[in-house]
Amino acid sequence: MRYALCMLVLIGCASHEDQRIAEDLTGGTVDRGRAAFRKYGCGSCHEVHGEQTAQGSVGPSFHDFALQSYLPGGLTNSPANLMRWIEHPREVEPKTAMPELGVSERDARDLAAYLYTMK
Repeated sequence: MRYALCMLVLIGCASHEDQRIAEDLTGGTVDRGRAAFRKYGCGSCHEVHGEQTAQGSVGPSFHDFALQSYLPGGLTNSPANLMRWIEHPREVEPKTAMPELGVSERDARDLAAYLYTMK
C-alpha cells in the first residue's frame, strides 16, 4: 500500500511539468482532455496505462504517445496534425477504422494536450 502511494506521488510530480508543456504546445487543458477522452468513448478502442476505462484493443495503445514520431496517415506527430486527425480522421486517412466523432476544435485541443502527457 505504501509503495502504491509513493508511486502516485512520484508520478504526480513528474507529470506536472509534462502537463504544463502539453498545454503550452496545444492551447488545450489536460484535465478537460481526460474528460473528453471519456466523453467520446476513446477508451473503448484505445488503451491507456493506468486508466481503467481505457482498455480497448481496436486502435493503437497510447502508451508513449508523446514519443511517437508519426500519426496515422503518415503525418508527423505535431499538435496541429494531431488535432486535425482527432477532428477529421477520415479526411487524413479515408480507410481508417477511426470514426468521425464530431469532436469540436476545443475538445481536439484538450485531447491533444492529454495525449501529449503520455510518455
